[in-house]
Amino acid sequence: MTHLWVRAEPRANEARVGITPEGVANLKAQGLRVSVEESTSRAIGIEGYRNAGAEIVPEGSWTDASHDAVIFGLKELPDDGTPLPHTHIMFGHAYKGQPDGQVLLRRFREGGGTLLDLEYLTDDTNRRVAAFGYWAGYAGAAVALKCWAAQQRGGMAGPVHDYSSAPALLADLQADLSGIFTRPTAIIIGAKGRVGSGAGDLCTHMGVPTTLWDMAETAHGGPFPEILSHDIIINAILARPGTPVLVPQTAPTAARRLSVIGDVACDPGSDFNPIPVYDRVTNWEEPALRVHEAPPLDVTAIDNLPAMLPTESSEDFAEQLLPSLRKLPEMHDEWARAAEMFRKALHTLA
Repeated sequence: MTHLWVRAEPRANEARVGITPEGVANLKAQGLRVSVEESTSRAIGIEGYRNAGAEIVPEGSWTDASHDAVIFGLKELPDDGTPLPHTHIMFGHAYKGQPDGQVLLRRFREGGGTLLDLEYLTDDTNRRVAAFGYWAGYAGAAVALKCWAAQQRGGMAGPVHDYSSAPALLADLQADLSGIFTRPTAIIIGAKGRVGSGAGDLCTHMGVPTTLWDMAETAHGGPFPEILSHDIIINAILARPGTPVLVPQTAPTAARRLSVIGDVACDPGSDFNPIPVYDRVTNWEEPALRVHEAPPLDVTAIDNLPAMLPTESSEDFAEQLLPSLRKLPEMHDEWARAAEMFRKALHTLA
């Protein structure tokens, strides 16, 4: 019997979960065993999982689970260097040369476990079967607007937090913009994708004039002076070989209107980073990184943006992923492709 173990998220400011109580009931009806860890932060309460028939286990107890249990989480594991003997479903961020990813892969190699990376869980057309992209774009555009509003008042954006709902986020953002009688112009790169769609909807809700670019507009490879003529850029494309440079290293000192970069894709450690003007992610406490003072240029690059709207993003992602979780016992199709990706990554590991 396949045993799915839903772990609590140890990361601060992370209340998301990849399966709902309804999803647990669905898997139980199919014959899977499901354990769900207690959590002090999860947006969806534990009683719903208990009522759905899950076995409720202590927070963090996955380390003692039988090695045949499949451990299911979203964000990174505690960075304690221990070998990993289980199969883990999670976002590993380990296949683009990231230093932390190389450490994670070595832990799997030492423990004999397997990473089934949610970023690389794809259907037969190479499209991801489940993604948080829409809500990442939505929240990322909101934080970029917060950065711009703070600049208009001569400062930098302060700490951000999560919200009970999207309308609550919009109300807070409207308060940030109160008294500012103009709206910035924004350009979204990757506007046709999930991330770009979410960013576009946020900009529409807030009355921000927005230019929508996708593959056709960036096909010539750059440079892209049009980007510098907008107040805000939202990058919604993943870094990969062949990705064009959108904001070059010369941009901070160039003539520009651009003052805020919202890098939702958030891959500063990648060799293919399309925005090489910064080298580290930002966080909830300090969402903006100033890369040039006069005129100001701020980068916001938070790597768990959907967690700002944990309920909506969890429910959306869980609905997308459930059909794949139902196929977990056979380990065919998307799961087989994810396992092969992991094997290739181990093969190339130094």
